[in-house]
Amino acid sequence: MIGYTCKYTPIEIFTSLGVEIKRIEPNVTSYDKAETMMHTNLCSYVKGVLEDAILNDYEGIILTSCCDSTRRLYDTLKENFPDKFIYILDLPRKVNEDSIKIYESVVTEMIRAYEEFSHKSFDEKKLKEVCDSIKSDNIKPSKGLNIGLMGARCNDGIVEMIEKYNANILFNISCTGDDRKYNLRNDNIYSDYIRDLLSKLPCLHMADISERNDFLKKQIKNLDGIIYHTVKFCDIYSYEYADIKGNYDIPVLKVETDYTKQCEGQIKTRVEAFVESLNANKEKGDNNMDNNDSLLNKAFEESSAVTKYVMGIDSGSTSTNAVILKNNREIVAYTIVRTGAKSSESAKRALEEVLEKARLTREDLSLIVSTGYGRVSITFADKEVTEISCHGKGAHYLNSNIRTIIDIGGQDSKVIKLNDKGEVIDFVMNDKCAAGTGRFLEMMARTLEIDIKDMGPESLKWKEDIKISSMCSVFAESEVISLIAQNKEKADIIHALNQSISSRTNALLGRVGKESGFMMTGGVAQNIGVVKAIEEKVGEKLFISDEPEIVGALGAAIFGLEDLKL
Repeated sequence: MIGYTCKYTPIEIFTSLGVEIKRIEPNVTSYDKAETMMHTNLCSYVKGVLEDAILNDYEGIILTSCCDSTRRLYDTLKENFPDKFIYILDLPRKVNEDSIKIYESVVTEMIRAYEEFSHKSFDEKKLKEVCDSIKSDNIKPSKGLNIGLMGARCNDGIVEMIEKYNANILFNISCTGDDRKYNLRNDNIYSDYIRDLLSKLPCLHMADISERNDFLKKQIKNLDGIIYHTVKFCDIYSYEYADIKGNYDIPVLKVETDYTKQCEGQIKTRVEAFVESLNANKEKGDNNMDNNDSLLNKAFEESSAVTKYVMGIDSGSTSTNAVILKNNREIVAYTIVRTGAKSSESAKRALEEVLEKARLTREDLSLIVSTGYGRVSITFADKEVTEISCHGKGAHYLNSNIRTIIDIGGQDSKVIKLNDKGEVIDFVMNDKCAAGTGRFLEMMARTLEIDIKDMGPESLKWKEDIKISSMCSVFAESEVISLIAQNKEKADIIHALNQSISSRTNALLGRVGKESGFMMTGGVAQNIGVVKAIEEKVGEKLFISDEPEIVGALGAAIFGLEDLKL
């Protein structure tokens, strides 16, 4: 089996030689083996390919000279796998007659090298048979949701999530998009093949990407949204994302990963929330929403004789929160329990506690809706919704003037933008990092030997305005230890930590655009020091509910009522 990484790889040539060929999509948990062979600071995808090559028995691997990291990967593979067919194709950056001739000679050299390696012989007629058998998928918009995939290496996991929601992938013009189509003449098979191969819709490494812009302009009318995937630190794709975000009036979700399995949770939340918001907008367009309030009131009146209960449960990294609502949207009871080592056990405990507070039984609940990172582990739930959509619902219920939600939880930070109906119109989340989250504050509280509940009031006593420059939790802790050694006051250090969190939050706000009507949710909203630091950044007082930790669970319960048409 031959592995490859780039869509400009002539895979049909290997197929015509009877060789199985596979696009390498790493699915690893770490780069332990790869980092013994190459520098840790190299591209995570490249390290993933090396890790995959170590773990799997490839006959060979074909690369293209698309970037410096890939060239270094070639050197490493060549050095460590001398018995395998390791080859790198020098890919032209332009598509014209000269570059086609150059790439033809480059591929010819590869064929000769593989013939010598494998003792097989290339036959142009077999190549034509393979190319003629390829059926190009026509782009057909569906009546449902139509999503375009763009960027670098949009992996299979994202595709599966989209398909799970019965959405239609209108096109995939990321590195993993398969736009192979050939028109080969019998008198010029090989040259026609190279021409068609190089003339694909250009990737961002090509000098002229105007064809991509033309393609998008033609498809934009059929699109409901775009998911733009980038590999961490592969900045070249950020330019196209910024252009789309700034020049096209269409929802765009940027997903940045380091290509490890650990990213799956954040990818799932982002993609599902994006699809949920697109579906909500689609349904709004398909229905007459002007009469929504009167219909809802009528439903309340008709159901007032029979009281029904719905529960929302939010399984987060530090707390599991449950809320029970009546069919008139009155909060009956809520509870907040600490999430233990098993999220499923914490969920059961939350269920028992909230039922006891409400003096109800499990049979009294018409529906249970789960949300949060642990939502998939709550087996007794009837439905799951992402915490982003649920925070929007919950925030709008508590204050209909809210347009921007700042949610700082134990594991992540996110900013959610709402319209006047409480629908999510945009959101951003922090990267896979504890910086600026509740975990960050917990780490610092232990280092400073202070109860986390006392950090807020203590920070208000600050006198010296010191700075903590690092956004990384580990490095920031080192800075804190250094400040302690300098005998700095505890209040001044905590104030500096709050300022670093507010700066990180302000950066997230900048990505969605600040809109007046700010609300803060999550456990960190109970920290008066962080709240004041963020208020200084946004220039406006934040709305904080009596129990900011239950907003997601409250929104989940409201989704349940809407599902029951109550």
